[in-house]
Amino acid sequence: MEEKVILVDENDQQIGLMPKMEAHEKALLHRAFSVFVMNSKGEIMLQQRAAHKYHTPNLWTNTCCSHQREGESNLEAGKRRLMEEMGFVTELKEVLSFVYRAPFDNGLTEHEYDHVMIGYFEDEPNINPEEVQSWKWMRPEAIKEDIANNPSSYTAWFKIIFEKFYDHLMLELHESKG
Repeated sequence: MEEKVILVDENDQQIGLMPKMEAHEKALLHRAFSVFVMNSKGEIMLQQRAAHKYHTPNLWTNTCCSHQREGESNLEAGKRRLMEEMGFVTELKEVLSFVYRAPFDNGLTEHEYDHVMIGYFEDEPNINPEEVQSWKWMRPEAIKEDIANNPSSYTAWFKIIFEKFYDHLMLELHESKG
């Protein structure tokens, strides 16, 4: 059965359901989430998307992201997908949300009301090779520099989130240590 996304208005109020591919083909606003997992060293866990993904294969991005299912809270969805992609679960907290639009070369467009969540984890993930090709820990400063030098190595949404919320991520890391 094809996965459906939750269509929303600019206030994140549900206005319908639609098959995921159709929503991306029509560039309709839908609910999504992005999880950033950090460790006590101040690093962020990045994943490299699997080579066979239908968009942005092989690109580096945040720890995991996806779409909420109908009736599922943002935090429940984040934990579910973290387990599906990275093979672990940790406590998450939602820190902010925003709307973005990112067209892809294949004609699809991400137009999402994105809920950004942060969690902490100290071990290695048990990645799902259907979803994730590789992973690594990186300090935010190193990510920022690498995006500047190699922008085509990262997903569009990750670059948007990272630039928009870099200061927030740095504050979160500082507060977690203090």
